[in-house]
Amino acid sequence: MALTESTSIDQIEIVGNWNIQVRQATVIEKDGVQVARSFHRWVLNPDSDISGQEQKVQDICNVAWTPEVRQAYETFKAEQAKRLGA
Repeated sequence: MALTESTSIDQIEIVGNWNIQVRQATVIEKDGVQVARSFHRWVLNPDSDISGQEQKVQDICNVAWTPEVRQAYETFKAEQAKRLGA
């Protein structure tokens, strides 16, 4: 009986105006037959450090986060800070 575990980024989505949602699947197989699958998700914003992300995630972020999108995100953050009195 051989159990194996593998992980892979299986979904990358642009959510809203600038959020990048990443899903990582973990698959456990017994003798080549899948017996379990679980998911872990995280969200990246234009000010996130993406240097530790897989290259395909970095590539999508770099295409999606144009200078205009980055500026809109900074404006949004400033408006939120003003609204919250920060």
